Amino acid sequence: MALFGHTKDKSPVFLYTLQTEDLEVGLINYGATITFLKCKGKDGPMDDITTGFDDMEGYLERSKFFGCVAGRYANRIAKGKFMLDEVEYKLAINNGPNSLHGGTVGFDKKIWKAEAGDNSVTFRLFSEDGDEGYPGDLSISITYTVKGKELLLDYHATTTKATPINLTNHSYFNLGGHKSWDSDLSGHSILVNSDEYLPADENCLVTGEIKNVEGSMFDLRKPTILAEEYLNSFPGGGIDHAFCLSRKKDRRLAAIFSHKASGRKMTVETTQPGVQIYTSNFLSGQEGKQGVKYERHSGVCFETQSWPDAINQPSFPSCVLRPGEVYSHQTWFSFSTC
Repeated sequence: MALFGHTKDKSPVFLYTLQTEDLEVGLINYGATITFLKCKGKDGPMDDITTGFDDMEGYLERSKFFGCVAGRYANRIAKGKFMLDEVEYKLAINNGPNSLHGGTVGFDKKIWKAEAGDNSVTFRLFSEDGDEGYPGDLSISITYTVKGKELLLDYHATTTKATPINLTNHSYFNLGGHKSWDSDLSGHSILVNSDEYLPADENCLVTGEIKNVEGSMFDLRKPTILAEEYLNSFPGGGIDHAFCLSRKKDRRLAAIFSHKASGRKMTVETTQPGVQIYTSNFLSGQEGKQGVKYERHSGVCFETQSWPDAINQPSFPSCVLRPGEVYSHQTWFSFSTC
């Protein structure tokens, strides 16, 4: 543990490092954030494959949810409102007409309590009833564990009132290494283990439809090169869509991300029913670690989660946590060479 910096109200932020022979992960208790993730390529050397900043100023001023835990509800909720048990709740509008990633001061902007374990760190947060408009006192924990070539994210939460909840990590990945962020994703391929996706409108909000990927540009069931021309063909100029996974709460494949030149391959597995694939369509040259600029279409987020706006979509899997229940899910990022 080392002092990383301070927030504007002078709260200290600490850096925790987890390390094996094949993997090194940096974590801070501001947003329970992954600040760096280093792994080996086919030629051996470790390199950082995630966005982030060298100091707190970057996270306070320039971050696009880099590496954080998004919540209380990751992704978008339509018009920032929902009905639950015959009560209407109103949330902060912070993304066009919608509420995004928990609101104006979501979990990404909170100081979490941290406890270091055996090659793990557990972050805990208490979100009081009414926080950003959400009901119920919510107690959350997320444990990051590194073992061999694998990073496990283990989420838990309980509540005192019924509340929608959807927690995810929002890391951006570029397997070419940290100095590759000024180039596009054309050296990468992606596979998404999904037969269905959720169409979205011009504000990236799901429409309520569930569509089969067969015969469409959303069919990523075989490795697909993320060429610039291909990404620009999507509505909105890139992928920012939820893909449907099995609703069984067992460990299963969500996606495989590969980079031919470096030989790095990342496998994403989860117990969640969906994964939001986001190809950094709204990055615009934010300066990050070591002066590297994070350009549009230079990284991919794999946001394993419940389906977006599920609280307003009765046909979607339920996102409601009730008193006496435990919210629990896991995501695994595994690294290898190809």
